[in-house]
Amino acid sequence: MSQRTTRTGLPGYVILGLLALFALGPLVLFAFNSLKTRDELAVNSFGPPSGLHWANFAEAWQEANMAAGLRNSVIVVLGTVVGVCVIAGLAAYALARMDLPHTGGIMLWLVVGGALPTQMFLVPLFFLWAKLNLYDSLFGLIVVYWALFAPFATLLLRSFLVGLPREYEEAARIDGASELRILTRVVAPVAAPGFLTVALVTGLSAYNEFLFAVTFIQDSDKMPVSTALFSFQQGFTQDYALLSAAGLIMLLPMVLLFLFLQRRFIDGIAASGLGGT
Repeated sequence: MSQRTTRTGLPGYVILGLLALFALGPLVLFAFNSLKTRDELAVNSFGPPSGLHWANFAEAWQEANMAAGLRNSVIVVLGTVVGVCVIAGLAAYALARMDLPHTGGIMLWLVVGGALPTQMFLVPLFFLWAKLNLYDSLFGLIVVYWALFAPFATLLLRSFLVGLPREYEEAARIDGASELRILTRVVAPVAAPGFLTVALVTGLSAYNEFLFAVTFIQDSDKMPVSTALFSFQQGFTQDYALLSAAGLIMLLPMVLLFLFLQRRFIDGIAASGLGGT
């Protein structure tokens, strides 16, 4: 029985191994190139480095202004995550627990709004933000991200809340608790895996987002790390070793964060009911 199971599962392991190689291969090559000199990279573009040239990271950190980029990205990510969790939490609780009219229409609006290409809103939003003095502002970019990521977060949290039992909420209502108090004191602690999943998905999306960041932020001191890397690439197009080092600096924080929280992320996706979709 054990041998039969092993033979049956062997093609699956082979396929998973190939997929892992396909996913990790570019990252490994990226890391190799970041540790090479410019001359070595021209001669040996795909092999491991002959020596570890750590000076690339120090030079890329300084030349690409990565410290300011990472600081701005942290501000944008934290502001986006907090805002999206508040907006999506309130909306999801209302859709899942309160008897609202036209709930189906609201859900359809969220799905359609989240599916529309964001480029449709870029030009009118640009002129509106300029009139409101939100252009070239981190807060203005955070507000854009609230609108961009809140629809999916609302759908995900609603799917999670629908599966939670209502006994504790009914007991809190009998004791005279308001809906807001029920949400913050009863529902939110139980729904913590769902909120963590929303926070991680939203944080990764805000950290990697480029189109709105490059459009609404022009001051080099306010650029998040994605646009700081783009600006650095424009001036160091031929030095791919430095570009690889700068890209690896940008990549590592989110990779480490995801690896640290991946189990909770998977549990939250499974509990929300979106794992099979």
